[in-house]
Amino acid sequence: MLSHSNIRFHARSGGALKGRLRVPGDKSISHRSIMLGSLAEGTTHVSGFLEGEDSLATLNAFRQMGVNIEGPENGRVVICGVGMHGLKAPQTPLDLGNSGTSMRLLSGLLAGQGLDLTLTGDASLSSRPMRRVTEPLRLMGARVDTTDAGTAPLHIRPVPSLKAIDYELPVASAQVKSCVLLAGLYADGVTCVTESAPTRDHTERMLQGFGYALQRDGSRVCLKGGGKLIACDIDVPADISSAAFFLVGVSIAPGSDLTLEHVGMNPTRDGIINILRLMGADIEVSNERSVGGEPVADLRVRHAPLKGIRIPEDQVPLAIDEFPALFVAAACAEGETVLTGAEELRVKESDRIQVMADGLQTLGVDARPTPDGMIIQGGQIHGGEVDSHGDHRIAMSFAMAALRSDGDIHIRDCANVNTSFPAFDRIAGDAGLKLEVEHG
Repeated sequence: MLSHSNIRFHARSGGALKGRLRVPGDKSISHRSIMLGSLAEGTTHVSGFLEGEDSLATLNAFRQMGVNIEGPENGRVVICGVGMHGLKAPQTPLDLGNSGTSMRLLSGLLAGQGLDLTLTGDASLSSRPMRRVTEPLRLMGARVDTTDAGTAPLHIRPVPSLKAIDYELPVASAQVKSCVLLAGLYADGVTCVTESAPTRDHTERMLQGFGYALQRDGSRVCLKGGGKLIACDIDVPADISSAAFFLVGVSIAPGSDLTLEHVGMNPTRDGIINILRLMGADIEVSNERSVGGEPVADLRVRHAPLKGIRIPEDQVPLAIDEFPALFVAAACAEGETVLTGAEELRVKESDRIQVMADGLQTLGVDARPTPDGMIIQGGQIHGGEVDSHGDHRIAMSFAMAALRSDGDIHIRDCANVNTSFPAFDRIAGDAGLKLEVEHG
C-alpha cells in the first residue's frame, strides 16, 4: 500500500501497455454502498469494494457511529444496517482524511439525524469549499458550522427536523446534489434538486436499488422524506476514473493493446471515452451488461494517433475527474486542445488546472492555464521532475506521460495515490509501465 507521506514515483521513459486487467472498484459507488447499507434495514453484502483510503474513511466513520461492518476482505464487505435512525453520536470527530465525497455527502446524511458531531479531514480537505453544501442545508433548517473561510471542520448540531426544499444547483456538482437528496431523506415534504448540467447519478440509482422511491424528470430529481431503505447486494464496477489512466496511456504509447474488464459505464461518467474518441482514440466497448442498476462493459483500447480538439462543454461534467489524464493525452496530440467551462478543477484535491499546467510546462509542453480550463499545444514530452501536490490523479497522470516522454519523469508527493487506486504501481507495472516507487 502507498501510505507514506514522502513517496516518489520514478517513471522510466518509453514502453507499451498490453494484456487484460481490472482496475479497483468505483470509489463513488463504494462510498454510497457503505452510507446506504448502514441506514438500511437488514444486511447488505458488497463485492468489488474499493479498499482505498477515501472509501475506508467512510467505512470507519460509520463504524464510529455504531454500525457493525465486516471486512473489507478481497473487496467484500458485510454491513449490518441500523435503520434510518439507528446511528449513534461518535465519541470523537469523524476524520475523513482526503475524501471530499465523504465530507460533502455525510454533511447531508447526518444533518437530520439529531446528533452532535464534527467532520474533519487532512490539510487538503480542510482547504476545500464547503459552503456549497452548508448553504442549501441551512435552507433546510440544518445547523452546520464551518470555519470563517467556509471550510472544514464541519460541526453538525441537532435540530428537531429538516424541511424540504426545491433547489437549483448553482454549479454542476454530484456531491452537492447528493448532499441535498440525502438530507431530503429526513426532511418533511418533497425535496427536489434541479441540475444546470448532468452529473453522476450514482446516488439516485443506489437509492432505488435500496427500494427508496424517487422521481426523475430530465434534469430534476425529487424524493419524499420519511421512507426506509431495504438491504440489498451490491457488485461495485471497476472505476472508470481509474481506467482513464490506462485509456490515455494506451492511446499515447505505440504498440499498446489493453483490455479493461468490468468497467462502470454510467452515462453520467463516460465523458473520458467520448472525449478521447473525438481525439481519435481507438476504444472498443464489448460485453455490455447491467450490474445492480449500473451499466458495465469491457473496454479494449489500442494505440492510435490523437489530434487536438476543442473539448465540448457538455462533456466537462461527465469527465471532471479525468482531466489530469486528458491533459496528458492533449500534450501528445497533434495540434491544439482547448478546454473551457471547467473552473471546478480549481477546487479539487489541488488546483488541477494550475498544477497540471506547471508540470506540463516543466516537461517542455506548451500548456497555458485559463480561469476555467487550459490551452495545450501538442508536442514532445521531455523528462523532468514534477510535483503532484499530493493529488492522486495528477501523480498517476504524469506516470502515464512517461510512456511518450524522451526522458524519465520523477514525481514528488505521491502518497495519496492510495486514496483511489491501491497497488497502482503493481497493476500498471504488470501492464508494462516502467514505474519505480521510492519510500522515504
